[in-house]
Amino acid sequence: CTLFCKLRPVMALLAAKLLMFLSVISGKPGSAAALDNCVFLGEEEKNSLYEDGDVVVGGLFPLHYSPVSSVAAYRIVFVHGIFLCIYGVFSSRALRWMQTMTFAIKEINQRSDLLPQIKLGFHIRDSCDDIPVSLRAALLLVNGQPESVSGDESLGKHNGSNLGCAAINRTVSSVIIGDAASGVSMALLRSLGSFHIPLVSYFASCSCLSNQKEFPTFMRTMPSDTFQVRALARLVSYFSWTWVGVIGVESDYARFAIQLFLQESVQYGVCAAYTYFYPVVLSQHALDELLDVIQMSSSKVIINFSSESEMQRILREVQRRNISGLQWIASEAWATAKSLWEKSADLLKGTLGFAIRRAAVIPGLKQHLTCLSPSHIHESAFLAEFWEETFKCRLNGSVNSHSHGVGSYLDRPLCEGTEDLSDVYSPYSDVTQLRVSYNVYKAVYLVAHALQDMSNCKVGKGPFLHGTCADPKSFKPWQLIHYMKRANFSALGEKINFDQNGDPIAYYDLLNWQKRPDGSLHLVKVGFYDASMLAGRSLVINDSAIQWPVGKQVCSLQKGLRKGEPICCYDCVPCAEGEVSNMTDSLECLRCSEDTWPNNERNLCIPKTIEYLSYHEFMGILLCVASLLGACLSISIIATFYTYKDTPLVRANNMELSFLLLVFLVVCFLVGLLFIGKPSDWLCRIRYPAFGISFALCISCLLAKTAVVLMAFRATLPGSNVMKWFGAKQQRASVLLGTAVQVIICLIWLLTSPPHATSNTHYHSATIIIECVTGSEVGFWCVLGYIGILACMCFVMAFLARKLPDNFNEAKFITFSMLIFFAVWVTFIPVYVSTAGKYTVAVHIFAVLASAFGLLFCIFAPKCYILMLKPEKNSKKHIMQSYFKPI
Repeated sequence: CTLFCKLRPVMALLAAKLLMFLSVISGKPGSAAALDNCVFLGEEEKNSLYEDGDVVVGGLFPLHYSPVSSVAAYRIVFVHGIFLCIYGVFSSRALRWMQTMTFAIKEINQRSDLLPQIKLGFHIRDSCDDIPVSLRAALLLVNGQPESVSGDESLGKHNGSNLGCAAINRTVSSVIIGDAASGVSMALLRSLGSFHIPLVSYFASCSCLSNQKEFPTFMRTMPSDTFQVRALARLVSYFSWTWVGVIGVESDYARFAIQLFLQESVQYGVCAAYTYFYPVVLSQHALDELLDVIQMSSSKVIINFSSESEMQRILREVQRRNISGLQWIASEAWATAKSLWEKSADLLKGTLGFAIRRAAVIPGLKQHLTCLSPSHIHESAFLAEFWEETFKCRLNGSVNSHSHGVGSYLDRPLCEGTEDLSDVYSPYSDVTQLRVSYNVYKAVYLVAHALQDMSNCKVGKGPFLHGTCADPKSFKPWQLIHYMKRANFSALGEKINFDQNGDPIAYYDLLNWQKRPDGSLHLVKVGFYDASMLAGRSLVINDSAIQWPVGKQVCSLQKGLRKGEPICCYDCVPCAEGEVSNMTDSLECLRCSEDTWPNNERNLCIPKTIEYLSYHEFMGILLCVASLLGACLSISIIATFYTYKDTPLVRANNMELSFLLLVFLVVCFLVGLLFIGKPSDWLCRIRYPAFGISFALCISCLLAKTAVVLMAFRATLPGSNVMKWFGAKQQRASVLLGTAVQVIICLIWLLTSPPHATSNTHYHSATIIIECVTGSEVGFWCVLGYIGILACMCFVMAFLARKLPDNFNEAKFITFSMLIFFAVWVTFIPVYVSTAGKYTVAVHIFAVLASAFGLLFCIFAPKCYILMLKPEKNSKKHIMQSYFKPI
């Protein structure tokens, strides 16, 4: 039984084809003599739309589709004994295409300038987007429409009726408009081609169908994929997508399209990261394999050659895996499929795709589509099913189990009869994107104009043997195809003509899937492709109007070829430090100039950051304030000492050297300001000598003060006259002598190899450090070394005098100040050597300020304490007591 179930549909097709062949060779549409007592070997089937006419145009539309296999569908048919095509999804979009055909035929019948003596009829069947079902429907079309023989078929020619015996005195369809899919169209052509029956497709785009030797009776109003593929190659090249994934359904349409794309894209430098074909029946295993390929690839741009149904399954799986950041490129088969948006808006936002030319409006079509009411929809099973699926109700007396199980269908409420199409959205009534519908409209007019040209034939001047003409009401199919291929007419203001392969001139709209604020889909035209224009001008794109998903996916880095793989296969390798690549897929990077540096993307050289210790930054401001504070404190102490200059305390601590030391400390504090600001040659030549000489003055003063304290105690011994060598003049001379050595060192340094400003680009590659370099390292370290020698001498003498019996002995305070001095500068040396840029300058200033503050507080703070807070100790009696204490 199982084997019989599988063979029965094949037997029915063979029998129907044999009957058709007998009809054709008999010389008339039907032959009673040849077909007496014949029996049709197929299920009774009523789902068709028919209207009689002098010429009946056949139509095939995929009103149902589903990813289930045909064998399973046939098994269901045999078991339940109902309509062969029991599929899960009813296509409202395809119903609009079908209604467009009936509208165009009725419009032509009402015209007086086109076929005034001929009435066109139609016979439309559901192809179910399936080859066996479509073949069966096509054979029924070309064998005629049977008469109504039962009371159930009293609706007359508007309703499909029982097919008993094939085509006895019935009107046959000498031309078929359909089918939508390329693979189905190829199967029809191989079956009907022997009988020269024209097939005009409105949506089949496979370039393989352009082969006139194999398919001489094929024409279409849909451009060939050859043009679509050229447009796609130009598109990905335009956006520098040189590494893309290419996937497609296992069909002739996708195979030929992908093959052409791979050939065409090579000349634009576009390479396929992967090419993958997935089966029409997308099982979970097949989906897992496909999604694994997509996830493992580095390419985020995916071109998909498939239909709407396969894309739905893929998007559901992408959503389940939470894959984001994909840039979808749609083939024309699903570039305008709005139904995909409902559950996958976030995944499809930013999608780009070429869609066939859109008709702005087909006058009267909107009214034709929406004039349906419950009283009219019973005229067609297709319309009845559409009504039930749209409003989720059940018509009285209807039995529809296409999209649901019988049980769930019977659970629906009865339709109330008040339903209105204007209250709901449906792709059926959406006329904003009339693309495929426009192709159907042009296909009908192609047949009409071919018949018109046939009617205008003059006897003796006809195109056939001996100048004969064909009768428009009784012609052979091959005669009609002759006129169709020479048709040249206008439809809605557009000039329609065909090339030698029966293909129209290609024109595509580039559509961008954009999300409106309310979440709905807005198909925005952002460019177009016109194959009639020169190659360099055929693609026009408005970049600013495009909405991207997450940003363009571009490889704009250096191109690293993969060893052992074709030149097309490569990885994007970042350019080396200091280099950029401003051309996509460049094999080499360009080095930036000395004063520029690459940006983060490494595709542009930008000016380097200039760095120096500025007065405007926090660290510079802080150091500047500290310098000014130290200078102000020194000046205030000078003022205090001057106020108390006649007191014993000030006089007893070498007033002249104290004033000199305070003045030199003011200079030391102000020297710190020379290290802040943008360095220049003159500033660098002042900075270091000023630092060295000012500290030499300070330490020389301290050295003289310490020597005076030490020698003054020794001078109190009987017979000592040492103090004559440490008078005021000698003290000033010693300070000048100690400083003169430092001045000589600085002069030699400035004359031989002076400090100067320079731009350092070696420490931080992206930063230009403007700094002062010492010129001669020997000169710099000699200046520091001499200050160190003076400090050591001062420390030794102060240490020796630290325990002298003097209430106001400065030696111990000088000792503490020298210890601070050494601690600061010993720490300074390693830090100075290990830092660079403005931090080196900051360390230098900190060392200067710390040393100056150490001298200031250690030496003068105790004196100021007594002068300001302990005036009773500032007396001659208190001072003299210390000299008579026992040692």
